[in-house]
Amino acid sequence: MVRANPHSKRSSRRPVISYAQGVWRDIELIRQQAPLVHNITNFVVMNSTANALLALGASPVMAHALEEVEEMAGIAGALVLNIGTLSAAWVDAMVLAGRQANRKGVPVVIDPVGAGATSLRNQTMKRLLAEVRPAVIRGNASEIRALYYVERGTKGVDSRHTPEQALTAARALAGALQCVVCTSGETDVIVSTQGAIRISNGHPMMSRVTGLGCTATALIGAFAAVNRSPLQATAHAMVVMGVAGEIAAAHSPGPGSLQVNFLDALYQLEAADIEGRLKLSVE
Repeated sequence: MVRANPHSKRSSRRPVISYAQGVWRDIELIRQQAPLVHNITNFVVMNSTANALLALGASPVMAHALEEVEEMAGIAGALVLNIGTLSAAWVDAMVLAGRQANRKGVPVVIDPVGAGATSLRNQTMKRLLAEVRPAVIRGNASEIRALYYVERGTKGVDSRHTPEQALTAARALAGALQCVVCTSGETDVIVSTQGAIRISNGHPMMSRVTGLGCTATALIGAFAAVNRSPLQATAHAMVVMGVAGEIAAAHSPGPGSLQVNFLDALYQLEAADIEGRLKLSVE
């Protein structure tokens, strides 16, 4: 595991600096290419998600009509599927878009919002994972556990578990589905068959702003559009989420201003911010 070495300050910084440089390269690519990120997401977060993608430099589109989702998914750089506010037509649209994305080689990122809370959410995720091949699944610990254990213990969309308590489920899902599984929390834990990455950036106030988890999923889509490694793309996106959250929180007396300042932090993000703040370990 790559961690700081107390006996050698210079050598301990090398892995962090190297990783920070990779994150920054992806940010530059997003700003240069403005990749189209197709979102079939929930009503609560459409505006905030679109604004976050724009602030980062990506090009968001919110398209869920059955008549256009396949065409849109086919020209996108990434497809983000979020089950936060479900309807039968939206589920059908997700499946159609997901299949088309798979055919076209477009990475699919799935957010199982509230998985385990109701039968509808459980059945929707079961169908999506049976018919669509995800590159990345991102959720909180209870949602990730629910996908594996089919638990009915999720408190709405909030987590009752820590990422470490979901580690067994995350590893099993990553192996079974051959995808990356990101469990967000105080420390974000990202696993694949290649190993695990832990990111400890962020601020507690972020949990008081609705939709920041969904925003993280959307940003993963932006990074997946420019980085062919789902593991790297996911880790880089979560680093950016955490670092931007820390910067925003430093200027925010409460969650209302944090939401605005978070967008500004994404827009103004610099390489030095990543290098100076990155808190990461790699197995």
